[in-house]
Amino acid sequence: MCTAIVSVDPASPVPVLLVGVRDEFLARAWEPPGRHWPDRPRLLGGRDLQAGGTWLAVDPGARRAATVLNGRGPLAPADRRRSRGDLPLRVAAGGAPGDLDLPAYDPFFLLGVQPDGARMWSWDGAGHTERDLGPGLHIVVNNGLNGEGHREGGVEDAFMHARLAHLRPVLAAAPRPEPRPGGDARDWAPWLAELEGGGLERTDRRTLLPLHEFEPGRVWGTTSISLVALAPDFVRYDFSARPGDPSAWTTIL
Repeated sequence: MCTAIVSVDPASPVPVLLVGVRDEFLARAWEPPGRHWPDRPRLLGGRDLQAGGTWLAVDPGARRAATVLNGRGPLAPADRRRSRGDLPLRVAAGGAPGDLDLPAYDPFFLLGVQPDGARMWSWDGAGHTERDLGPGLHIVVNNGLNGEGHREGGVEDAFMHARLAHLRPVLAAAPRPEPRPGGDARDWAPWLAELEGGGLERTDRRTLLPLHEFEPGRVWGTTSISLVALAPDFVRYDFSARPGDPSAWTTIL
């Protein structure tokens, strides 16, 4: 149940904010943000060691970033399946998913952001949609933008609904962060308490930072948080590999 938060305010000195919360099995190996892709040397992001791609990529020079979340729908055939981790790399590098062989990908929600706005692409295994995200606060979970694909009765949907119902009013009521060059994660202070768990137990279905042990040794939860602020003349990129630990933030850019 990954979560992406996008705030668009054209009147702000920092018009676009992107928060990427990655949920995964804790045993799945990955590397922290770096320039991991020789064929795309401009891009920064964490690298998934199983498939080689990323969940969030940033091109500092182009003032562009992208992140991907799992979607719902029929999975791609195993004999032609491609990793969704290559999608943020493509969009951060200036491409778009529309010209890809989409049936080779499992369903996804893909967000691309730059200082003049945000765009979301969706693929459900059968159809592809594209939309601009206008001014305001947008939260994407695995059942879509603001949970629009919610299904009653599902355990996973109940968790996503509880998360959205808790998170949206808290962030909407807080002052909007305006991170600037040369700062650190404290620049995100209006949202930071919530991004560090909001005082909720990690087993609480409302928390942004879930942690669940399905069986001994098989633990799933939030493995990292990325904070990206985009302005016409700079990019800020803060990262935590220990969600919930206020001392764990690193400023990448």
